[in-house]
Amino acid sequence: MTKDDITAWALKNGWRMIGGAPCLTKPSAPKEAIVRLTLKATVVALEVKRPAGKWEQVASAAYAKVEADPETGVPAGLGFEKVPSFSRLMQDNKDQQVFGGFGG
Repeated sequence: MTKDDITAWALKNGWRMIGGAPCLTKPSAPKEAIVRLTLKATVVALEVKRPAGKWEQVASAAYAKVEADPETGVPAGLGFEKVPSFSRLMQDNKDQQVFGGFGG
């Protein structure tokens, strides 16, 4: 996958651009990123924000080693399996984008 492929996948699946990086937010605080993808020239890194506010890198890989899962489309090789409740957080963010305009 390329930088553009990963960004397109992320934005299509509930991630939003915050500070120039695709991020997932807390459902209760949609402007505060807690998971982000740092897209550099040759590598992409998955980072998680710790309670103290510091970003911790969970995994990183060269773009050439990141491949989309044939069934889900989730980029394999980035350590998403290391983030507890990642798929639920991603779904919550996607739902918030879709249904965010309702009720208020």
